Formats: sequence, structure tokens, C-alpha cells
Amino acid sequence: METLQIIVLAIVQGLTEFLPISSSAHLILVPVILHWPDQGLVFDVAVHVGSLTAVMVYFRHEVLLMTQAWFGSVLKRQHNRDSRLAWWVIIGTIPAVIAGLLFKDVVENEMRSPLIIAWATIVFGLLLGWADRIKQRHRDEYSMTLKDVLIVGLFQALALIPGTSRSGITMTAGLMLGLNRNAAARFSFLLSIPVIIASGLFKTRDLIEASIPVEWSLLLLAVGLSAFSAWACIHFFLQMINRIGMMPFVYYRLILGVILLYLFW
Repeated sequence: METLQIIVLAIVQGLTEFLPISSSAHLILVPVILHWPDQGLVFDVAVHVGSLTAVMVYFRHEVLLMTQAWFGSVLKRQHNRDSRLAWWVIIGTIPAVIAGLLFKDVVENEMRSPLIIAWATIVFGLLLGWADRIKQRHRDEYSMTLKDVLIVGLFQALALIPGTSRSGITMTAGLMLGLNRNAAARFSFLLSIPVIIASGLFKTRDLIEASIPVEWSLLLLAVGLSAFSAWACIHFFLQMINRIGMMPFVYYRLILGVILLYLFW
């Protein structure tokens, strides 16, 4: 990869990882438009590290409280809202991990078609718009029940379908359960932490097994740009989402899906 390609795709990945617009669709569309080769496994590992860094830094206070409370719940049987939220993040991750282990090869070998990504971008975008409009949303993430968390976790497993958008589908589930927009987004971002860790570990294992040479300066550039753009994305998204709602992202997904259909059908 050339330096310009790394810069552009790292920023694109960072911006789209946490927005409900599908990072996979963008990482296919941008190289096609600019006639770039596939970004490869090393880049995937780098941007995952960047995304994880961004969400951990942004939610560092919440993560610290949740971690301390979780250990308190395990070792001392002391439970509070932070320990409960930590358990919900862990439990909500299980369906996606199981689905990933069962269907990893199918997804990577048979479902990375641009047409599948296009239709998933459109269909799940419409579902996001519907969820944003139908519900009275007054709940926060601390009010979630075990049933709520399992529903969000099952929805998250659908993000294995390229073009779905992990953040988009989990926010959709949260809105359908009556969470307010900010709460749905915050829980989605917290839920991303173990998923990104698991995905990054799998990709790192593949990278080690493939014995691909690494140019560390460019790798660190990708990590840094991905982390900065992802942090900025989280910050401004949470600042604006209650004012603008989800519909701008729904319209964007519809346009993006149509472009993909035009290019690849």
C-alpha cells in the first residue's frame, strides 16, 4: 500500500467504524473508485487497534468504573449499575462471538460480494430509520434487562453480513427496545470493545500464520489516523445525535447502496 492509500483508508475506517453507515461498504467502494489494490490483512489489524484505542480512551472513565465494579461483583458479590452494565457488555458479545466462530469461513469466502454489501446497506438502513421513528425513547443503558441485552446481542451477530454495520444494527436494536438515541449509541460503542478485541486477535493470528512482512512506520501511521478519526467520530456523533436523529445516516446509506448496485450489478 502507498502512503496516500493508508492515510485515506485509515481515516475512512475510523470515521465509519462507529457511524451507522457500514465501514465494509466504504472500504470496498473507495479502492474501487480510486483503482487501489485490496488493503490487506496488515491494514485490517492496524485499524482495529486504532478503533479500539479510540473507544477505550473516550470511555476510559466508564470502562474503569465498569471494570472495578465487575471485579467487585465477582469477588465480593457486590452489585451496582456499573457492574450490571459490565455484565451486559460481556453477555451481549456472546452471540456475535459464537456466530463468528461458526460462520467465519462462509462470511469471508462467500458473502463479501459487493451486491450483498449493497443490499445489506439499504435494507438495514431502512430498518434503522423505521426504529428511529416508531418508538417513544426514554430509557438509558443502565435500565436494560437481560432480555434486552440478548436481543441486542443477537442483532449484533447480524453484523457478520458485510454492509450491515455493527454500530448501525446494535443502535437499531437499542432504539426498538425504547432506549433514547444517546443511550443506544453509548451501549453500542461499549459493546464494540470486546468485539473489536476478539476480531483483532483473530486477524492478528492470521497475520502471524501468514508471515506477512510489516513496515512498522506505515502500520503506526494507520493506527494513529484510525484512532484519531474514530475518537472524533464518537465525540461529535454523541454530541449531535439527539438533535439530528438517525435519518441523515439512513439517507446516506440508501444513496451508498444505490451507488454500489450501479457499480457492481
